[in-house]
Amino acid sequence: MRRGIAATALVASLALAATACGGSDSGSDKSSGPVTITWWDTSNATNEAPTYQALIKQFEAANKNIKVKYVNVPFDQAQNKFDTAAGSKGAPDILRSEVGWTPAFAKKGYFLPLDGTEALADKDKFQSSLITQAQYQGKTYGVPLVTDTLALVYNKALFKKAGITEAPKTWDELKADAAKVQDKAKVDGYWGSTQAYYAQSFLYGEGTDTVDATAKKITVNSPAAKKAYGTWLSLFSGKGLHKADTTADAYAHIQDAFVNGKVASIIQGPWEITNFYKGSAFKDKSNLGIATVPAGSTGKAGAPTGGHNLSVYAGSDSAHQKAALKFVNFMTSAKSQTEIALKNSTLPTRADAYTAEVKGDPGIAGYQGVLSAAQPRPALPEYSSLWGPLDTELPKIAGGKESLDKGLSNAELAIAKLVPDFSK
Repeated sequence: MRRGIAATALVASLALAATACGGSDSGSDKSSGPVTITWWDTSNATNEAPTYQALIKQFEAANKNIKVKYVNVPFDQAQNKFDTAAGSKGAPDILRSEVGWTPAFAKKGYFLPLDGTEALADKDKFQSSLITQAQYQGKTYGVPLVTDTLALVYNKALFKKAGITEAPKTWDELKADAAKVQDKAKVDGYWGSTQAYYAQSFLYGEGTDTVDATAKKITVNSPAAKKAYGTWLSLFSGKGLHKADTTADAYAHIQDAFVNGKVASIIQGPWEITNFYKGSAFKDKSNLGIATVPAGSTGKAGAPTGGHNLSVYAGSDSAHQKAALKFVNFMTSAKSQTEIALKNSTLPTRADAYTAEVKGDPGIAGYQGVLSAAQPRPALPEYSSLWGPLDTELPKIAGGKESLDKGLSNAELAIAKLVPDFSK
């Protein structure tokens, strides 16, 4: 998914890495005196970062010998920046790492194995599937901080106006409901995304994926995948179905329409909960409906498991690693996760953080209810990059500029270059 960066951007990222890591502080093993560790946080700088910064102050107050240098790095830049910085031995001591980055960075030796360390002292408290997703070749390289998945989110008032009493359980039911919404509420019933990540649920609904990692086979152009993407494509035309938005601002357009009651349902993740509540349609939080994504022809529904782990840089010296492990343990504790959930409306990764107060947020409670349909990604270092070719082809297909067969054939060829040892 990530593309190469230009020489100027490379220089800029190296400069950021050098500044963020505190220069010589990270290059020597000090046995006494305060240790300054650097954390690259990839959360939303406006909605989420203040909560993390407040927790840092709590940690420093309780650990006088450790200082935390906080750097908020835009999520869409962080993977490349860390890859560059780690390769030059100048990475931050801790990274808030998207779960899909774990296999690649672990394979390169950039992440420290955390099994048996203070960071994973509460390992049995976390959802087991999330620990599995933080592993590569049997070792654990991250501690789950927040989790997420995709769900069908809908406007209860618009559904009620259309006479719909429950969320659709299949894509065909969604089409029928969309038509009812347009008839009765005079707005579109559903607006789909052309992004590859959001199309994953259609693949899972047909029992397939972009690749079969176990069999080392590319499956993006298989009969099951074609059926899945055919269903995905059919949801851009028809009564109550919004046409595909292939512009660069499509994500914002879809989100804005939903939160302001101009479309009744979309597929979205819990990272938007706080933004849902800012919209005119959800001033009353109870109007937000959250349901498992519709099922495909297999009768099963599935959505990708997302979220973020805290990972420790393997290139830091022992003093910084020790401090980093303590910090990770603090940030992923039940107390910290509860505070993060209450302030940021994100989903905790451990059961003891789902307090009554946390579950009092209808957004969190709703998404917790659909986590059972979340499917972990395979521990394939190249897996996250496989969405890149699809992010190129799917908008062309949805926009009518390319046939489904041609687009999937192009994606298959591009994916073959990313996993050259996989068969077609």
